[in-house]
Amino acid sequence: MFVHNLRLGTNSLRRNPLLTALMIMSIGFGVAASMVTYAVFRAVSGDPIPQKSAQLFAPQIDNRGPQYNREGEPPDALNYTDAMALMRAHKAPRQTLLFQVGLSVTPDDAHRMPFKALGYATYGDFFPMFDVPFQYGNGWSAEQDNGREPVVVISRALNQKLFGGENSVGRRIMLEDRQYRIVGVTENWDPKPRFFDMFSGNAYADPPQVYIPFTYAIDQRIDTYGNNNCGSDGKRGSDFDSWLRGECVWISPWVELNSAEQVQAYRQFLDGYAEEQRKAGRFNWAPNNRLRDVHAWLEHEHAVPPESRISLSLALGFLVICLVNTIGLLLAKFMRRAPEIGVRRALGASRADIYRQFLAEAAMVGFAGGVLGLVLTSAGMFGVGLVFEPQIARLAHLDISLVALTLLLAITATVLAAFYPTWRAAQVQPAWQLKSN
Repeated sequence: MFVHNLRLGTNSLRRNPLLTALMIMSIGFGVAASMVTYAVFRAVSGDPIPQKSAQLFAPQIDNRGPQYNREGEPPDALNYTDAMALMRAHKAPRQTLLFQVGLSVTPDDAHRMPFKALGYATYGDFFPMFDVPFQYGNGWSAEQDNGREPVVVISRALNQKLFGGENSVGRRIMLEDRQYRIVGVTENWDPKPRFFDMFSGNAYADPPQVYIPFTYAIDQRIDTYGNNNCGSDGKRGSDFDSWLRGECVWISPWVELNSAEQVQAYRQFLDGYAEEQRKAGRFNWAPNNRLRDVHAWLEHEHAVPPESRISLSLALGFLVICLVNTIGLLLAKFMRRAPEIGVRRALGASRADIYRQFLAEAAMVGFAGGVLGLVLTSAGMFGVGLVFEPQIARLAHLDISLVALTLLLAITATVLAAFYPTWRAAQVQPAWQLKSN
């Protein structure tokens, strides 16, 4: 019976190719607009580390006071004094600090020019905390952190560029005229958005290429390559040491907490630390701290661009308009076939038979609209950069899941849109049609 309904639907669609084409185009354009904007929204709103997003937290400490805060929120990063206090207290099972670095790489081949590699100065806990995958080797140890050893973890792309993809663990690399020993090579790893470095605006930046110990970077007076916020006065200090002692915020802290009890204990620790600073005369305001997990942190940092939400809403509105047009076209098409419906009903066809026939016909229109939508979606991917920033636009891509979703949306939406026209068609009275014809 299903094949019979498809055959009847095919014959019906062929009888009026112009009307059929209008319906397919309406569905195709509406679905394509929705899928292109959804592809961008999906890329920027996904969970960058779903297996641990509820265990990773970003601490915030108010070192400026309410008169300098925005909407009562503490700064999004820490200064060196507070960051090191958290590390020394070691109240979390795992903890790390990080700031962005930009280091000049000098290849061994004298004929090749030096180039800039961006990455992070961090602690060894960074790698197990964020589940960083490794192609060769691994991260460095806590002993190497404490010993301020010149070790480095490089990315797979940098390893390919410098060593042809070979296992480079144990080899040396020159960064800013300093020699580092390679201890690990990461796999291609670049969570989007890059939740752990929202402070420096790197949510959708190119993947990091190098990681060096935080302690060694400070020991060698390596400056931050990311943001450095010194508050309203903008005073950084006259030298590196005064900068470290000052109130400029430039370090992103992260802790791993595995239970509600650990989260509560860490919140109490932050409040206790701020209260100690108030009693010491450094702060003259009540503790104003935050401890946000990955989801809350991304929401606080507005990781999803507002234009993405607006574009998706407009595209869905356009799809609704296309579906309303499709309802009108289907209604006109089905009601023109009232005599045919009357004859079928008189010959014994039930209303359920009419429903099955016309909904099968609508599903065919939806499938054809979905195929057209896939073509238009593929073309639309090339134009995403006209609406969104290049860093965001390149995240949108057409994969198997989006193909399946496009076809499913087109067929489901068209079948749902066809229910009212089909219901009207099923109400046709056979006797009236036979008498009038």
